[in-house]
Amino acid sequence: MDKPSCLVVLFVSFGLLHQSVIGVQMEKLAGRKRCADKDCSYVISMAEALEDYGAPDCRYINLKRGQMIYVYSKLKPVEGAGVFWSGSVYGDRYVDQMGIIGYFPPNFVNETQVFVKKTVELPTTVSFSTFTHCIHHR
Repeated sequence: MDKPSCLVVLFVSFGLLHQSVIGVQMEKLAGRKRCADKDCSYVISMAEALEDYGAPDCRYINLKRGQMIYVYSKLKPVEGAGVFWSGSVYGDRYVDQMGIIGYFPPNFVNETQVFVKKTVELPTTVSFSTFTHCIHHR
């Protein structure tokens, strides 16, 4: 193979291996939220999914009926907006989803145990995790 052909093959191969990554900025779901602490790092409560819920985009988590969810924050809805909580699934059957925090509608769950009754109200922020969680490959 001649030198120009080798260069073309090399550039094409590199182009196929290299993908650009683009974060997608999404609008905030609410201006305020309630958390167990100022960092929203402690669990407010535990809930059980009453029915399946399919996440509409990458900010949300999928729920399966019977699945247990750690609840970390409860968004305070603005007028006309939906109500959402943020949480993470729990259980041996859902190891691949554990640790992923996302939003879900509270009417799909039953709060089974409350760990923190006195919560703190905080402003919501757009964090880097919003961008890295919603990554598209091109």
